[in-house]
Amino acid sequence: MGNIKLESVSKAFGATIIIPKIDLDIADGEFVVFVGPSGCGKSTLLRLIAGLEDTTEGRILIDGADVTNAAPARRGLAMVFQSYALYPHMSVYNNIAFPLKMAGEDKTAIDKKVRDAARVLNLADYLDRRPGQLSGGQRQRVAIGRAIVRQPKAFLFDEPLSNLDAALRGTMRLEISELHQQLGTTMIYVTHDQVEAMTMADKIVVLNAGNIEQVGSPLELYRSPKNLFVAGFIGSPKMNFLKGQPAASHGAETIGIRPEHLAISTSAGEWKGKVGVAEHLGADTFVHVHTDGLGTLNVRAPGEIGIEHGQDVWLTPDPAKIHRFGADGRAM
Repeated sequence: MGNIKLESVSKAFGATIIIPKIDLDIADGEFVVFVGPSGCGKSTLLRLIAGLEDTTEGRILIDGADVTNAAPARRGLAMVFQSYALYPHMSVYNNIAFPLKMAGEDKTAIDKKVRDAARVLNLADYLDRRPGQLSGGQRQRVAIGRAIVRQPKAFLFDEPLSNLDAALRGTMRLEISELHQQLGTTMIYVTHDQVEAMTMADKIVVLNAGNIEQVGSPLELYRSPKNLFVAGFIGSPKMNFLKGQPAASHGAETIGIRPEHLAISTSAGEWKGKVGVAEHLGADTFVHVHTDGLGTLNVRAPGEIGIEHGQDVWLTPDPAKIHRFGADGRAM
């Protein structure tokens, strides 16, 4: 079991409040992603759950047991950090086995757990190597293997892919997601990258200045953001926001329209503009259009769209996909 419940949990350093009171319920087996900009409190919240930071107020429960004041080792959790923190003089086998040896398990049990973890992580052929002989992705898998053998109630990942290049991050995202499907263990994953959040999570927790802005599935947050912050943070490229007459015509202070919900035409449409920078990405082209009085809008267009810099174009939003926000920034 790996149910984790936060009841009015807060964290302050002196007079500085980092995490105001937070309530959150993470179900057994869920893959939950904490996402938000740098400094929003996501890593601090993860460290509170792990027991690496003391809770100022509130309670943390794991499977119904109050662990608020329990030492990290007594919480039954395993943490994977951004840095691999492997022992360079030890083999892959011994790095994975290390927590079991420290716990005093017998050699037969250790060997089985290490080899089982290595098989799951495709590390069986590398057990005799040292970390310096591995790629970054392989070293991260060793760190995950060291967590797996502990058979924790939940895995806590603190931006584990930040040190990897873009291609390897994509591969590791798939591997961690596949690992979750195989193990069925609760996973909490911290990232500032909303693409990681959208592609990996069962449930996303969007944090801003220590507060939870919204909790929901990736599609719930994409389709129905509760406020301007979530609307602007979730989705790539980010949502376009318009004020003034276009917003007033929809009875809102601000309207939002995602780049993929704007049609671009060279003949007619609702808003006129000129083509600025066009980012050609193969299947898609992101077109930055300088509109008359509305600022620059980003449009997601087919990859082979035939447009040129400075060309006159017209944009038309999909009326069913316009998001309306009031003066308080909340969705209407």
